[in-house]
Amino acid sequence: MQTAIGVISGTSMDAIDVALVRTDGEQAVRTGPARSYPYHRLLREELLAVIDNPYRAEHLPMPELDDAVADAHSNAVMRFMAENAIAREQVDLVGFHGQTVFHAPQHKLTRQLGDGPRLARRLGIPVVWKFRHADVAAGGEGAPFVPLYHRALAAGLQKPLIILNLGGVANITWLDGEGIVAMDTGPASALLDDFVQKRLGKPFDENGALAASGSVNVAVLMKLLDNPFFDRPPPKSLDRNEFHQGAALVEGLSDADGAATLAAFTVEATLKCLPLLASRPGRLLVTGGGRRNSTFMKLFAARLGIPVEPVEAVGWDGDALEAQCFAYLAVRSRRDLPLSLPTTTGVPQPMPGGEWLDAKGNAIARPEPPPVIEEPAEEPPAQD
Repeated sequence: MQTAIGVISGTSMDAIDVALVRTDGEQAVRTGPARSYPYHRLLREELLAVIDNPYRAEHLPMPELDDAVADAHSNAVMRFMAENAIAREQVDLVGFHGQTVFHAPQHKLTRQLGDGPRLARRLGIPVVWKFRHADVAAGGEGAPFVPLYHRALAAGLQKPLIILNLGGVANITWLDGEGIVAMDTGPASALLDDFVQKRLGKPFDENGALAASGSVNVAVLMKLLDNPFFDRPPPKSLDRNEFHQGAALVEGLSDADGAATLAAFTVEATLKCLPLLASRPGRLLVTGGGRRNSTFMKLFAARLGIPVEPVEAVGWDGDALEAQCFAYLAVRSRRDLPLSLPTTTGVPQPMPGGEWLDAKGNAIARPEPPPVIEEPAEEPPAQD
């Protein structure tokens, strides 16, 4: 068992999440404290501007932003450790995800801002980072990356079960016996957040109140759902801006009707994954910030006819789950265990990942696999 801290900011960029986990990287998981710390407003605005400029996000070096993201994350970890009286010597590893600003697995590209060596030096703790790169380089989708952690947490729960993460992008983990399938399903909060920010200057639709006050424009909803992504078999993943044309489609709607239509889009896009699964779930557990949007939750319950509950119903912390996951994956990485599977990201074979840094930020090489020693072929018997 090792003690690890995970730190991540998701695609919604609402905060930096930090969590402590004690785990063997397999089935044993003991969760500890968790906290969230908001980005400085100016840094968040700069990161959002990068996402709005795909060429910059994909191609241009951004050393100042790499440093700023690393500093913001290391400050969050140091504050977390101070607030919870956690000494540096008590932590074996930090799992540092970084801030995703571009994700195009079809081009074998994924980009997370944040300088790992800088973070390791500032913390003085060994770090695992670049979790997604090996998967994408091998032809995987590079996302979702939480399913193996979901499987460990859900070992004792009745199946079939879906765990739905409503962050900026929505993704699911489907579990049934030994079966596990994962995929991004479409937008979650990103489109609605951006819409409310533009229209009302608010960061999100609190509790789904604006969406609940409006009416869904069915014609616009059908146009939003007319996208070949929804018919692709899993695994599959999305960039945060994949459905940004949705912003143009709701331009002519009122604030309330636009929010209602985008909320319905999140729900209907997610439900389109059900025919792609081997069995229908008996329960939907919801994590991510979207679980607090009562409009989302009521729509899912009405459309599915099964229990739809926040993950707190089974004792998990929906605010901490992704940070916990990257603490868990850091331990898996250092044990050279797979972080992704063919059924979770489409990678050709179970794929270890992550790059390792010591407490001074120096790269640690992975051990070479033992050589394969082939037995010499037996000589055929001599012919008389």
